[in-house]
Amino acid sequence: MTPYATQKLAEEKVFKDPVHRYIHIRDQVIWDVIGAKEFQRLRRIRQLGTTYLVFHGAEHSRFSHSLGVYEIVRRIIDNSFEGRPEWDQSERLVVLCAALLHDLGHGPFSHAFENVFSLDHEDFTQAILLGDTEVNAILSRVSTDFPQKVADVIAKTYPNKQVVSLISSQIDADRMDYLQRDAYFTGVSYGHFDMERILRVMRPLEDQVVIKSSGMHAVEDYIMSRYQMYWQVYFHPVSRSAEVILTKALHRAKKLSEEGYTFTHEPTHFKSFFDSTFTLEDYVALDESVLLTYFQLWTKEQDTILADLCSRFMYRKLFQYIEFDPAKDFMKMRELESLFREAGIDPDYYLVFDSSSDLPYDFYRPGEEGERIPIHLLMPSGEIKELSRQSEIVEAVSGKRRSDHKLYFPEERLRGDTPAERRIRDVLGLKEV
Repeated sequence: MTPYATQKLAEEKVFKDPVHRYIHIRDQVIWDVIGAKEFQRLRRIRQLGTTYLVFHGAEHSRFSHSLGVYEIVRRIIDNSFEGRPEWDQSERLVVLCAALLHDLGHGPFSHAFENVFSLDHEDFTQAILLGDTEVNAILSRVSTDFPQKVADVIAKTYPNKQVVSLISSQIDADRMDYLQRDAYFTGVSYGHFDMERILRVMRPLEDQVVIKSSGMHAVEDYIMSRYQMYWQVYFHPVSRSAEVILTKALHRAKKLSEEGYTFTHEPTHFKSFFDSTFTLEDYVALDESVLLTYFQLWTKEQDTILADLCSRFMYRKLFQYIEFDPAKDFMKMRELESLFREAGIDPDYYLVFDSSSDLPYDFYRPGEEGERIPIHLLMPSGEIKELSRQSEIVEAVSGKRRSDHKLYFPEERLRGDTPAERRIRDVLGLKEV
């Protein structure tokens, strides 16, 4: 009898995909994992959170992204790595499963939900892999320690660093899929790069994955694509406005619950998150359809702040914003908080500072927080060189963190003629109407 770890499907299964054309499944383990309820849940978690309120095509899910990451890793190890002495073929199944399952623990509107309830999706990915779940039961059929191996790859603690770098590095399958997929569904042109070229020039080497120097220009294109996507899509100020409102609505619901408020529509499906008594089963049962159902119901809630915030999110009545430098404008913030209260507007929910920052590429800096393993080029001589030492384009963006700060507020509520409202408009630099 064929061991489960090497069992193949009688016939190859394919998923039609707009980014990779086809996603190929031959391994029984992979097919079974895709069918598990914890993985199917990812169909109900959007890949880009609130971005669909800006780019209306951005309705794609973490399910499709996860399949895409799996497919990229499959192509690398089956086409570029197979047969090379530096690659251990026995690692094939663990890296394919880690690629497929790397986002398993994401919650609804991932980052907003995590921030409010102090959660970490990576912790939940590992909890689902190791807990009493369908995914764990499938992986355990490979071997008793196989779920832990997959969890270790995702946690970046797996001893084979080649395997880890395919899933998590500065040029990994995760980034290569989401840049192209997010560009496709948002309709922008920034995220496209020559992935086929990059996959062809990837090579396993000792404890890392390197790029043949002949592929340097394709990597330059990839890094610039990532840079553009962050500033044009991921940090889009209107999407951030929607996320601010979503976050504040959840904060309000949590506060009301803690104060003993009687909801007209009690949040029975996620009340356990308000007091941190939730179980893994509660977490897996939660998705964006549940959250949106409550937001829709709460547009009629007795608490006017919760009702307003939910209405704003559901019907896209978003906050306006201005550029706001916290280093220079911190005294303005204090004055504005006072003026908002004077105008009868709660600044805790309606005056929100939000900051975004990104580091497009960095080289190895030992001891620094969040140190990054660099992209290495394999030169014709066999020598290994760090990318930014060879590329002027990459050198120009290396180690340079770009930050963006905004102040969000409901502009239409600041159009009155009281002294406080007039002063607020003056401080915010809003034109009089």
